[in-house]
Amino acid sequence: MKSIVIHEARDLRLEDRPEEAPGPGQVQIRMGAGGICGSDLHYYNHGGFGTVRLREPMILGHEVSGFVSKLGEGVEGLREGQLVAISPSRSCGTCRYCREAAYNHCLDMRFYGSAMPFPHIQGAFREVLVADATQCVPADGLSAGQAAMAEPLAVVLHALKQAGPLLGKSVLVTGCGPIGILAILAARRAGADLVVATDLSDFTRQMAEKAGADTAIAAGKGALEAFEAEKGTFDVLFECSGAVAAIAGAVPAMRPGGTMVQLGMGGDMELPVQMMTARELSMKGSFRFHEEFSTGVHLMQKGLIDVAPFITQTFRLDQFAEAFETAGDRSRAVKAQIAFADA
Repeated sequence: MKSIVIHEARDLRLEDRPEEAPGPGQVQIRMGAGGICGSDLHYYNHGGFGTVRLREPMILGHEVSGFVSKLGEGVEGLREGQLVAISPSRSCGTCRYCREAAYNHCLDMRFYGSAMPFPHIQGAFREVLVADATQCVPADGLSAGQAAMAEPLAVVLHALKQAGPLLGKSVLVTGCGPIGILAILAARRAGADLVVATDLSDFTRQMAEKAGADTAIAAGKGALEAFEAEKGTFDVLFECSGAVAAIAGAVPAMRPGGTMVQLGMGGDMELPVQMMTARELSMKGSFRFHEEFSTGVHLMQKGLIDVAPFITQTFRLDQFAEAFETAGDRSRAVKAQIAFADA
C-alpha cells in the first residue's frame, strides 16, 4: 500500500508499506480522506517542533476517515463499506490518568503520526489502516472529507469545555487557521454573542467572517485598541496562533475575570502576567480531546456545524507534495486534504 513518509525536513516520500490484517476487536479500513494538520507541516518544514524531532522515517497523518473493509473477530456496531471517522488517540486505559478518565493525558498515549516516543508512532496517511473498533465513529451521511474534520473539530470542542458556558459571551479568536475557523463555528453554535477574529492573512480573515465572526481584524500592534476601553471587552479568548504577539495584544482587550484558552502550540511564550493578575484573568491550556470526537461527528451529521466550506483544497494521493506546500499557504488554504479514494 502507498504511504506518505517523512524522512527529515523537506524529505517527504510516497512509499510502499505492507498491509495489515485486523485482529480481534479491530477493523481494516480503506482510507478515504486525510487532512494536513499543523503538526504534519512542522515535521515537513522543520523535522519536528520544540524538543520533538524525527529520529526515524515516519508515516504522517492523523485527521482521517475511511471505509471499513474487514471486521476483526468480535467487532459489533460497524459494517463493511461503512464510512467512519477515525480517532487518532489510543489511550492505554490503565495508567493513573486513564483511571481518572483524563484520557487525553494518558501516560502511554499512542497518537497517529507522533515522533514524541521512540520508536515513533506511525501515522494514518496510508491507503489501508488497521484501527481498534473503539476508534471508529460511524459517519453515515457525511463525505469522507467532512468525516476527516472530526479530529480538529474535537480539539476545538475540548477547548470550549475548558472555557465554560459561552451563551451571551464576547469571544476573541486569535489565528484563523483551521482551528481558529472551527473555534468560530463552535462558539457560534454555543451561543456566543460577539465573535471577533484576528489574523495576518486577508484570505483567512475573509474565511473567518464566512464562518460567522462579526468582524475579522488584521493582526498587529494596536489591532484591538477599539476593544480595550473600560478594562476590555472579551469574556473568552481562544488563542489559536501560538504567537507571542497574539497573547500580548489580546490581554488588554480582555474583561476582568475573563478566561484565556491556549490552543496554539508555538513554543514557550512571555506573558503579560502583571495585567493578567490585575484583571484576574484565568489561563487554561487545552490539549487534544477524548469524548468530544464522537460529539463532533454527530454535530456534523445533524447539520449543526458545517465544515465543508472550509475544506479549501483536495489533492490526489500522488499530489502529496503539492498538497503539503498548499496546506501551509494561508493566502489560499484553510484545510487542504488528500483523497485516498473516491468518496
